[in-house]
This record gives sequence, C-alpha cells and structure tokens, in this order.
Amino acid sequence: MSEKTIFKRIIDKEIPAQIVYEDDLCMAFKDVHPQAPVHILLIPKKEIASTDQLTEADTPLLGHLYGVLRQLVKEFNLQDGYRVVTNCGQNGGQTVYHLHFHLLGGRPLLWPPG
Repeated sequence: MSEKTIFKRIIDKEIPAQIVYEDDLCMAFKDVHPQAPVHILLIPKKEIASTDQLTEADTPLLGHLYGVLRQLVKEFNLQDGYRVVTNCGQNGGQTVYHLHFHLLGGRPLLWPPG
C-alpha cells in the first residue's frame, strides 16, 4: 500500500489546514507557501494522481471543481483577474501526486510564469 499524500492526510484531518471550503466532493485551503496574496489549493476528495489519470467518468467532478473555483473567486474578490494552475508530471512541476488546482490572485500575474 502506498503512503498517503499530504493532501489525503489533510482530507482525513490528520494534518491541519486553513480550510476555506469543503463539501462531499472537494476541499479548498490556503497554501502554506503562497505565491500571491490569494493562493488557494482546491483538491478533489477522490484520489486522482494527476490530470493524466482523469477519465470520462470524472467529468461531473471537474465541472463541480470549476463551479467551486468560481465561488472562491467571488469570495476572495478576484473578479479583476486570477490564475488557475494545475501541474502535471515531474517536468510540469507537480510535487504532490493528488490532482489539485492553484487559485492565485490579488496582484498582477506576469507571463510567462516560469
């Protein structure tokens, strides 16, 4: 059996987090190393390693996650602009193999990002 990811441990309440949203399908919390004034991580409670492991059956879940992102944009007053990022694989910068979305905002975001 593989070791739990840090995000699974947060879902299971083994590690504390500043949770800003939670329902039966997902959880959102503040990033402990924020890269912008607003840096929220949104994760599904279903364990999916990355976008590469998504299936057609996950389409409703993805729709739900983007609906939650829209709620968070309003809650954190990011209507002037924000970025949603998901990293996939080692060369894509993924360090935690549990699908997650970074919601970044609260300042001008430059391009290219890195």
